[in-house]
Amino acid sequence: MSEAQATQKAFPVLITGGTGRLGRVLRQTWRRSDGARESDSGCYSAGYSDGDGLRPVWQARRDVPGCLTWDILNDDCPEGAAGGIVLALAGGVNGTGADKGLNVALGLAACHAAAAQGAQHVFLASSAAVYGVSETDFNEDSVCAPVNAYGAAKLKMERAALAWHRSAGAGAPGLTLLRIGNIAGLDALLGGAKPGLAVVLDPVAGQATGPVRSYIGPMTLASVLTRLARLAASGAALPEVLNVAAPAPVGMAELLRATGLAWHFGPPNPAVIARVALDTALLQGLVPLPSTAATPSAMVAEWQEVHDAVQQTTA
Repeated sequence: MSEAQATQKAFPVLITGGTGRLGRVLRQTWRRSDGARESDSGCYSAGYSDGDGLRPVWQARRDVPGCLTWDILNDDCPEGAAGGIVLALAGGVNGTGADKGLNVALGLAACHAAAAQGAQHVFLASSAAVYGVSETDFNEDSVCAPVNAYGAAKLKMERAALAWHRSAGAGAPGLTLLRIGNIAGLDALLGGAKPGLAVVLDPVAGQATGPVRSYIGPMTLASVLTRLARLAASGAALPEVLNVAAPAPVGMAELLRATGLAWHFGPPNPAVIARVALDTALLQGLVPLPSTAATPSAMVAEWQEVHDAVQQTTA
């Protein structure tokens, strides 16, 4: 199947963690841009997009309108839910010791469901936090040396999934680990801003922009995931590991200036990490993004578009 054919045919995409922050943003963005609507059949789909050829199936642990109720760690996946593409967003976020095991268990559960139901491809959401610190940009072959518990938990999940995939043999779904940079509005900087309180940013000596990070706007990320799912549905060859971020890193101070929020630099912090940047050449070869996707104003505009979904309490 070509990508054009995959676009014309509604292809099922199971999204685990559909009620988490990223899942909620993705639901809102896909509905707005693709005209998805509630399924008349009452089965697994919260909506579908004829325009992008995807039929999302949003998973939730509890009863949530428009979602497939499935306790991913304790129950078998409902028949037919994981027969196309699986996008695994579910995972621990605190980086505790328990989260290390939780990330592994959730990632492998998605892989096993995909294999059992003959899915074509699995995308596992990981993080740029697996890399650690370097003065140069990280590419997909860079050595991983996470400096925090969250990065260590994601790296453990990655290694477990890769071990599963390499031992699964012929006929197993494809696997791509998505090492996602900071998502504007879902990160501690913008997402953690409190009304009436100024944001305090760690200074970096010699960097007026403050710490530099690879970011991506939430709507741009939704577009990237859509295109990757369509490529997988078409049978295109995809890498095992893929950095996902805008084409260039940005300074955190520049993002804050673009928001109009009150903020200031805090006292010197010897633990501040000056720069974490991703080499996105591989992504650009698959899903070319315009240079404007890396501008602070564009990222902030995307964050403001989906702000309400980000702020909702997780179901």
